[in-house]
Order: sequence, then C-alpha cells, then structure tokens
Amino acid sequence: MRILLVGDIVGSVGRTAFAQVATRLRQGGEVDFVVANAENAAGGRGLTVALAEEILSAGADVITLGDHTWDQKELAGWIGTDERVIRPLNFAPGVPGKGYVTLDTKWGGLTVVNLVGRVFLSPNDCPFRAMDALLGGPEELGRMKIVDLHAEATSEKIVLGRYLDGRVSCVVGTHTHVQTSDEAVLPKGTAYITDLGMTGAADSAIGRDLESITAKFLTGMPAKFKLAKNGVVVEGVIVEIDESSGRAKSIRRLRERL
Repeated sequence: MRILLVGDIVGSVGRTAFAQVATRLRQGGEVDFVVANAENAAGGRGLTVALAEEILSAGADVITLGDHTWDQKELAGWIGTDERVIRPLNFAPGVPGKGYVTLDTKWGGLTVVNLVGRVFLSPNDCPFRAMDALLGGPEELGRMKIVDLHAEATSEKIVLGRYLDGRVSCVVGTHTHVQTSDEAVLPKGTAYITDLGMTGAADSAIGRDLESITAKFLTGMPAKFKLAKNGVVVEGVIVEIDESSGRAKSIRRLRERL
C-alpha cells in the first residue's frame, strides 16, 4: 500500500496545489491513500468546516491538525461529525473530536494518529504516554499505523520516531513548514521523516509574505502577516507499507514546485 503524506497546507494556494497533485498521483496509480495536515488551511490559521470538506473532496482520506486546531471556532462544534478529520490525541481529556481514526481499506485496516509536541509549544499531555495508552488499550487498531507528530523541536520528533520504531508503520513530523532530508526506514521497520514540509507558497517565510515578516524583524513592531502567493510547492513523502506485516518497505520524499 502506497500512502501520500502531505505537509502543512497553507491558505488557498496550498489547497489548490494539494488538489492538483493529489488528484494526479491518485489517478496515475502512484498512491492509494492520502493524509494531509491542514491546520493552516484557513488563511494560515486553523481549518473551517467548508475547507475540511473541500480538502477531503480534493483527495485527502484523512486530515490531521495541530496547535492551531481551535483557531476557527466553528470547528469545535463540528469536528466529531466526520471521523476523517482528527485533532491531536494528547489534547486535554474531554475536548471535542478524536485523536485517531481507523479505516477499512482493501489492503486492510489503517489507523492514522495525530499528536502535538510539547517543546516550545503550549502545554499538552505527553505524546509518548498517549501513544503507549492507545497502542496498549482496548481499541482495535489497523495493522498499518500512521503517526503525524505536529511539533516544533526536531529532537522531540526524532526521539518519538525511535520510541515507536517497530510499533507503528510510519512517523512523520509536521509544523515547521521546512522539509527535512532525513527520511529513512528505521531498524525495526518504521518509516520516518522529521518534517514533511509545506504545501503553499515557497517564496515566503513559512507561507507568509516576506515583506511583512521582514518589517517585523527589523522594527519589532506588531504586524499582520499576509499569506504569500508565489512559487507554490507541494511537499511530503510517499511511504510504501507491507500490509501483511504493517512494516514500511520504503519512504520517498516528494517536492513538486508548481
């Protein structure tokens, strides 16, 4: 089974680029399943109901989120409605939505889990212990397991990848919007990359207009960061998983400039 995992979709240019690439890869038979991080899809901050439906219609099988999950207030009242849109598993108990979803595919059960990091981000429950509880709990999970850790610190992502090696099929990092070059299949069969990158305007500062960001650095004055529009790129990985064992066979970086 070949799975496309796409880095943070930023704004309308990111959504359009995602739809274009995901459609082509699916129609060409290059991928069988698509996971997209869309926590910056709504003007760079959060996700709306309409945009969630747009991204799902454009080719995503599962949408993951992150620290901007609640930026668009309407999402809290809707997020449990469609199981394919998940928020970080290690958010506080009792918040809306779920942190994972298990879907039946023709290759077997596939579970996608969303986590958020704690280093340099707002306090949340421990992602390591949250995964231990899920993997050791009563829930029936798919043999194939995908984990999106939305985190700032590379160290936190690297250590979690090693911690889960052999226990899940794939661990990918999101959030920094900068694609790393450390993709690998770890010793016990888990595919890993520290950050998928970004789907949005590459001629930017993590998707934001360079002029407004530069002014902030030069003056320290408050500024509204506009979204950039030029040099659109789609970044992520394609992971091939042995559906009988749940182990990754390969991981390949994707970076398409449109």
